[in-house]
Amino acid sequence: MSQPLSGIIPPLVTPLRDRDTLDCAGLERLIEHLIGGGVSGLFILGTTGEGPSLSYRLRRELIDRTCKQTAGRVPVLVGITDTSFTESVNLAKHSADAGATHVVTAPPYYFPAAPPEMQEYIQDLVAEMPLPMFLYNMPGLTKVSFEIDLVRRALDMPGVCGVKDSSCDMIYFHRLIEVAKQRADWSVLVGPEELTAEAVLLGGHGGINGGANLNPKLYVEMYQAAAAQDLKRTRELHAQVMQLAGSIYTVGRHKSAIIKGIKCGLSLLGICEDHMAEPFQRFREPERAMIRERLVKLGLIS
Repeated sequence: MSQPLSGIIPPLVTPLRDRDTLDCAGLERLIEHLIGGGVSGLFILGTTGEGPSLSYRLRRELIDRTCKQTAGRVPVLVGITDTSFTESVNLAKHSADAGATHVVTAPPYYFPAAPPEMQEYIQDLVAEMPLPMFLYNMPGLTKVSFEIDLVRRALDMPGVCGVKDSSCDMIYFHRLIEVAKQRADWSVLVGPEELTAEAVLLGGHGGINGGANLNPKLYVEMYQAAAAQDLKRTRELHAQVMQLAGSIYTVGRHKSAIIKGIKCGLSLLGICEDHMAEPFQRFREPERAMIRERLVKLGLIS
């Protein structure tokens, strides 16, 4: 890669008809909705995509169908995070065969690895990768961070192409940007959409933002304004992003409410079904009515 990956790369929800059946028509509509909104790539099997909760069979089907539908129009990033090293490698190889362009891995999330163990793990994993790999820093779920020293060492691993940071720690993020300056092909992407405008204004390459599933054009325009250092327009669009996040993500009482809210919204937009992978269940009618009301206020449905 000569240029870093940049822009808005939505972490796709996984449209489901039941706990282990893909909503294929919904997936096709979602992909067209996002590409039509101007996104710079698609990220499947991440947190928003409920990746760790899906069967390996369904993960492979999702990869195949996403790559076929996308047909090379934008890069496709595939989450390969797993507690099994071998399963991560297997999924990466399947992704390459299907036509994906990148893989993404967070630290294994059951036995917490110490920094020296994590460095060896990443070195071993990169050696097996058929595609460029992003490190995915998600300590809130994995309980382990990719420490800055490890990221600095990853600069010497040609197979690593950047970091997606979902730590919500902007000091850490700024340090990532400083590290990334040492390699022209490295991307530093931020997960939380509430921080994307700030991150891009200060040198980040873009966002992997869940809300872009619902309104991709808004997030793309915010990124473009921030990348152009248009502060006035960035503030306006950031305020709209904050309004969307504050409206949709606050329905429900549990951490799963963010994914439930996005899926419910997509269902109300007529894009895909909103079933969840176990152990979660989709919103019931009271929450669904609240999401509908808030989508109306956001101007996304009439």
